[in-house]
Amino acid sequence: MPDYRRGAHTVYDLKYHVVWVTKYRYKVLQGEIAVVARDLIRQACQSREIAIGKGHVSRDHVHLMLSAPPRMSVSQIVQYIKGKTSMQMKRDFPELKKRYWGQHLWARGYFVASSGTVTDEMVKAYIEQQDMPTEDGFRIADEPL
Repeated sequence: MPDYRRGAHTVYDLKYHVVWVTKYRYKVLQGEIAVVARDLIRQACQSREIAIGKGHVSRDHVHLMLSAPPRMSVSQIVQYIKGKTSMQMKRDFPELKKRYWGQHLWARGYFVASSGTVTDEMVKAYIEQQDMPTEDGFRIADEPL
């Protein structure tokens, strides 16, 4: 059984693989900048109860395997992490402020894929076991066969 996380009224196991890149794919995430980026990502995630399963800061992009509460959409999660890290990193590193004279360190957009221990086939099989399926695969328990 997976390690389910719990909220006030929920039990969940939501995992996402998220990737985003630096603006213009400049290779600026090196040395102390990469270390600070990692630390800021950790802080941002911790403040929103987002668990990091794995992470990697490359020179021009970031990979994260996250587990997040169901009250947060993926877009909210990425927006928050990218916003917090960009603002602080540009404040701490004048060379980034000079290179990215606008307000954005990160490129627009991101990649996301859901991940988990249960496959689509397992969910379908579980649902099918509840009652006999209809033509469209959607039944009510008390519906006559």
